Amino acid sequence: MLSHEIQTGTTEMNNKGCDIEFNHVGFSYSDDTDVLKDVSFVAKQGEVTALIGPSGGGKTTISRLAARFWDVTEGSIKLGGVDIKTVDPETLLSNYSIVFQDVTLFNNTVMENIRIGKKDATDEEVIAAAKMANCEEFVNLLPEKYNTYIGENGSELSGGERQRISIARAFLKDAPIILLDEATASLDAENETAIQEALSKLVKDKTVLIIAHRMRTIANADHIVVLKDGVVAEEGTPAELMEKDGIYSHMTKQQLVSQGWTM
Repeated sequence: MLSHEIQTGTTEMNNKGCDIEFNHVGFSYSDDTDVLKDVSFVAKQGEVTALIGPSGGGKTTISRLAARFWDVTEGSIKLGGVDIKTVDPETLLSNYSIVFQDVTLFNNTVMENIRIGKKDATDEEVIAAAKMANCEEFVNLLPEKYNTYIGENGSELSGGERQRISIARAFLKDAPIILLDEATASLDAENETAIQEALSKLVKDKTVLIIAHRMRTIANADHIVVLKDGVVAEEGTPAELMEKDGIYSHMTKQQLVSQGWTM
């Protein structure tokens, strides 16, 4: 459920729920270098929309623009039919669960680091979210378990453990929109599989925008947007893009060969 402010914004929702619409979006930094050029696509509620493509194509920029960390230079981004420029940033972010590759943790306990996802959560709710994010495995090995202090920015934890805490926050917040930027990048294959299973429960009926370089991470995506040099180069379902034998197909086949997979 979107917050009241967005539901009653200056533009009506038009029955689009939590769809995120990029309409001819352009973006450039202060040096006027175009990062995105005329980007249009829709990330629909109830679907997983994946952004892929060569490095520097604009994928991460899109995720930041969707959450209004920056404003677009051209075009518009709408959430449920409402231009996000008309929405207070704090109100907008209350509708997002964000898991980026660079995790920010604090020199506090595991429990309190997860509780950032929902500040009034009970201990039981925090632990339930941690279990869904596959945190129990390493938490139970810590000296004080959930009450263990993890150091500045989680210095006492591995990269994968820090990332799982970030994912647990997303489970705890349970927002209608989920942004995932390389959310499983620091996980080994076994833990990545466990997290993918947990995420499949989290994303039901939500709007999901995911950025990934591992093709297996997005193999079950509903819609894929391929970005290259700041423009949409391809768009469609995984099956459709494999048939086109373009960038997506090439990236998938390349990873299959390099990692010894078979199709």
